[in-house]
Amino acid sequence: MKKQDMNRDWIATAETLSSALPYFQRFAGAIVVIKLGGHAMGSDEAMDTFARDIVLMRQVGVNPVIVHGGGPMINAMLEKLQIKSEFVNGKRVTDAATMEVVEMVLSGVVNKRIVQAINRQGGRAVGLSGKDANLIICDQADPDLGFVGAPAEMDPKVLYGLFEKNMIPVIAPIGGGRDGETYNINGDTAAGAIAKALTADRLLLLTDVAGVKNADGDVVTELKAADVEEMTASGVIAGGMIPKTETALDAVRNGVRACTIVDGRVQNAVLLELYTDHGAGSMIRA
Repeated sequence: MKKQDMNRDWIATAETLSSALPYFQRFAGAIVVIKLGGHAMGSDEAMDTFARDIVLMRQVGVNPVIVHGGGPMINAMLEKLQIKSEFVNGKRVTDAATMEVVEMVLSGVVNKRIVQAINRQGGRAVGLSGKDANLIICDQADPDLGFVGAPAEMDPKVLYGLFEKNMIPVIAPIGGGRDGETYNINGDTAAGAIAKALTADRLLLLTDVAGVKNADGDVVTELKAADVEEMTASGVIAGGMIPKTETALDAVRNGVRACTIVDGRVQNAVLLELYTDHGAGSMIRA
């Protein structure tokens, strides 16, 4: 008969699982849209950790939807193909040649890398773009920027069909135009549009910062829409955080229960946000 000493780490693990039960129950059947980008895509190890977390979410009854970016990969391919980009007011002009590369990289290499990572962890992921089944119909966002799209019409029926089969949609932010055009969509914008169309319970925007910070530089863990507006007007929220908070406000004012700007550099950030008291970023509610 073998005697086994109880390791403190084992006990802590069991306690963590037990304390997560209310959250498992709370999010069972919920739709959670996750914008994947930044650190979580930066290495195979980080990707595997993220994929394992997504498979766990699906295992306990959540319907996760992954929307991804891929800017660094696009830049690398444009450089490799010696396609030079023009910029207007600091924003890249997406001409026809650039759009071909964007679609090839996002819908091809990047999308399938995420799909494969999830499947390798035991999930059943399916790669899509906004062009599939007319998921996202776009209008041109700005004529000066070329083929950059703004989501105008959404048809999420294909996603509900995948949920019924316990599959995990992985979506490249590429949309179709009304006359057969192909448009590149900002990843956060695409994630927000999909979350609204699905009336998602949560929208999680993974980024490489700790969250929204106040004037003292401290991360604010929970904000109301009015707080975000006030902090933006006063200049506390500035720079690259503005489009993320704008996406969050648009989502929570259009049916999404809450949006969290999540520190994707933290290991298991998505699980921390959904299944613990303290979370892993700044939650914005209407």
